[in-house]
Amino acid sequence: MIKRNLSKTLEKSKKSCLLLGPRQAGKSTLMQSLGPDLTINLMHDPTFVQFSRNPSELEERLGPMNAGTVFIDEIQRLPSLLNTLQVLIDGPYRGVRFLLTGSSARKLRRGSANLLPGRIHTYYLGALASSEVNGCLDSRRALAYGTLPGIYSESDDQDRAKTLRSYASTYLREEVQAEALTKNIEGFSRFLFLAAATSGQFLDLNKLSSEAAVPRQTASRFFEILEDTLIVSRVPAFAKSERKRLVQHPRYFFFDTGVLGGLLDNFNVSTDRIGQYFENLLFNQLQCTAWSYDEPIRISSYRTAAGAEVDFIVEVRGRVWAIEVKASTNIGPEDLSGLKSFTDFYAKPCEQAVAYLGTTRRRLGKVEVWPWQDLLTQIFSA
Repeated sequence: MIKRNLSKTLEKSKKSCLLLGPRQAGKSTLMQSLGPDLTINLMHDPTFVQFSRNPSELEERLGPMNAGTVFIDEIQRLPSLLNTLQVLIDGPYRGVRFLLTGSSARKLRRGSANLLPGRIHTYYLGALASSEVNGCLDSRRALAYGTLPGIYSESDDQDRAKTLRSYASTYLREEVQAEALTKNIEGFSRFLFLAAATSGQFLDLNKLSSEAAVPRQTASRFFEILEDTLIVSRVPAFAKSERKRLVQHPRYFFFDTGVLGGLLDNFNVSTDRIGQYFENLLFNQLQCTAWSYDEPIRISSYRTAAGAEVDFIVEVRGRVWAIEVKASTNIGPEDLSGLKSFTDFYAKPCEQAVAYLGTTRRRLGKVEVWPWQDLLTQIFSA
């Protein structure tokens, strides 16, 4: 089993915690590695029914316990249980540490008012970060099949592809339909495919709604579902003021390149697709690495009216990184014009870098050219 970076943080903490992340990210495995004294799996239907029918079920199972650890898996299936947890944490079970996992922020909002600061700490877990395998992710495998722990660890590409193809249908059935997030499964399925096909581009809900044949308001709600279930993340446009950041169009990325390939039913990272997949992979790795260290991070993109672009502006650990992503092994001066535009616009000290698929670190003027996993190491060790 691959030891996750976040496990060190969770092992040191004595606080109750909520771990959010998409399906198959390894949340349950991580929590079980902490050795809970009692495990309650709400994905197990008989257990879910018992808790749904009996409001006192949790207290009855805890019994006389006044210390120890209790793990409740997939808490979003029964948000009302958070009301009970608030009372227990503040009262008779003050010495018990509760470990919760969830994959739907939308469902949890119904009880999130009980998760007050100081009572439960919230963490996030994504797919495998490069640092969790000593900076040695296989680039080909990560681009084609992603880095979800169970899938990445498979030894056969056909097995990986079959599992990822089923992810979309499982997600539609379990995460969307079973959670009653939408009744229009056909429309959502069309929208999901189109959103995957344009991952990494600027968000255009008008275009997505038209091509998916759903109303604009419905498309907006569908995208919110993808965000709330941590399937996609927005990348806002970079601007010097907060107000301007909010009004400019964001880009968006899916949480895993393998899931992206499964939704598109295509794991061939061809020359016309590798740029999209490599950008998606690097965004995932930036976000997953920050989550794995419980590190605040802000990722945005830069584009001017004249067409100058920088893929990612990363603000982390008090530093600003302007990062151009190139799915190539050869980088030349012609690839650096966007970085120059950004540094002129920003007019403050920042790090300029190119992340590429080569294996040698180079320098072109003021710009460092990094093998992509080396760049991640540099950013999060600085």
